[in-house]
Amino acid sequence: MVHRMVSKRGMSLGGKDNIILHTKTYIILLLLLVILTVSFPSLVLADDRLSEVLDGILKRYKNLPGLVVSYQREIITKSMAILDDDIKSDIASGNFMFKPPNYLKVVQELPGKEIVTTDGQTIWWYIPDKKLVYRYPADTLGKELRLLSDIFNGLSDVGDGFDASLTESGNKEEYQLVLVPTDPWEEIDHISLYVRQDDFNILIVEIYNFLGTVTRFKLGDFSVRKSFEKDFFRFVVPDGIEVIEQD
Repeated sequence: MVHRMVSKRGMSLGGKDNIILHTKTYIILLLLLVILTVSFPSLVLADDRLSEVLDGILKRYKNLPGLVVSYQREIITKSMAILDDDIKSDIASGNFMFKPPNYLKVVQELPGKEIVTTDGQTIWWYIPDKKLVYRYPADTLGKELRLLSDIFNGLSDVGDGFDASLTESGNKEEYQLVLVPTDPWEEIDHISLYVRQDDFNILIVEIYNFLGTVTRFKLGDFSVRKSFEKDFFRFVVPDGIEVIEQD
């Protein structure tokens, strides 16, 4: 028999905002990977090199029925960047998995085990060490989940969402691609991608917000997953875990 506690109470200001922001950031990253696997029909690519890079990424990442990606994430504030401080805040690493139309699972391994998973209806944030799981309605992530689902269901004009340009990278073996939303996004000012020239692998994704904070993802090799185990994205509350409902 499973015993669990269900409560409805508030969180500290970093709690709810933290998981929503971080989950949105993961979804934005996944959106970005998917956006780059379709054509950019609305872009006028006067720069042949830009066209070549986008075509190379398209061929490298197209037709993803599902994916698994390892990541290392660090957050660098504007003041840290100015001071060139080697100490990074909120460093984390793990893996995330996605299956269309709206299944997402993020498994953070370091600095502590945490799991975020959603089936498009409910979002669960599980913190084993604290014996807590927070449950949110999926509309907390509204736009991000809907857009992710739309893209995997054949959204044809996704290129309308970004203006793309190439800029000089400090590494001669990489391209630096800059994407700026054509319509403002609450969470991002622009996105920079560092792409290896020889095989068009995306190595680093940097998401800039309007305060100058950078969320940097260093991506490992990702694998295409045709299928996941049954109930892989379904969260079952373990025995003795407190469930906290969030509106």
